[in-house]
Amino acid sequence: MTRMKGAFLAAALALSQPAMAETLGPETNLPLPRFVSLKAESANVRRGPGIGHRVDWVFQRRGMPLEIVAEHGHWRRVRDVDDAGGWVHHAMLRGDRSAVVTAPRAALRAEPDREAPLAALAEAGVILSLSACTPDWCEAEAKGAHGWVLKTEIWGAAAGDVFD
Repeated sequence: MTRMKGAFLAAALALSQPAMAETLGPETNLPLPRFVSLKAESANVRRGPGIGHRVDWVFQRRGMPLEIVAEHGHWRRVRDVDDAGGWVHHAMLRGDRSAVVTAPRAALRAEPDREAPLAALAEAGVILSLSACTPDWCEAEAKGAHGWVLKTEIWGAAAGDVFD
């Protein structure tokens, strides 16, 4: 009975502790998951972390946003907007942030405000370069058009992602 009380007490204490800090990658010590973009025009996506693993497909869109979910040596397990994923060599990725428009049309506004003047419209599938994000908005650019887009209309920045 004492052993059970001890286990119950340990479980209760664990529940009362603050949430653990975010997971850090064992190779880079950077947060996991995190967003990056495709550096090269094309990159092999492998079944496992190494050149001995089969290539399942090839990403073919420079600047494409990807989410790193795991690390192993020089390899990063990534997923894209369609949740397709696999292992990519780290040299094919860059830390620059990008996002893909997921809404049928995303409004880029002059300021991070729904009432701000419209700067441009971006169609679904357009890749945007991100320069800053607040809790709800990201400052973005594509082919000379610049403005603020709602995070709910893009994939490439998490809800709590804030940077400048």
